[in-house]
Amino acid sequence: QVQLVESGGGLVEPGGSLRLSCAASESISNIYNMGWYRQAPGKQRELVAKITNAGSINYADSVKGRFTISRDNAKNTVYLQMNSLKSEDTATYYCNAKTLPVLRDYWGQGTQVTVSS
Repeated sequence: QVQLVESGGGLVEPGGSLRLSCAASESISNIYNMGWYRQAPGKQRELVAKITNAGSINYADSVKGRFTISRDNAKNTVYLQMNSLKSEDTATYYCNAKTLPVLRDYWGQGTQVTVSS
């Protein structure tokens, strides 16, 4: 069964906005960190943003001021609000969840974001 379910990707024009959502299955326990990574063709997978269950946030420099990550701990759901989208943001976006004290790493199947006029 899929344990991280992503939604919200699609095609948007430059300057537009999208909101990605990722819901973790109830079977995943002890999540301390959730985040978003992205990978464009021919490029390395890179961290976009991450947030702990205490609310500490990190962003990639390339998205600061444009993207906002948030989390609903009760629902084990993480969101990524993407504004002022650029063609360079085109990539497959992957949701990630990490657990403690046993460190496990979960990944979603990816959702495609395409920014094009």
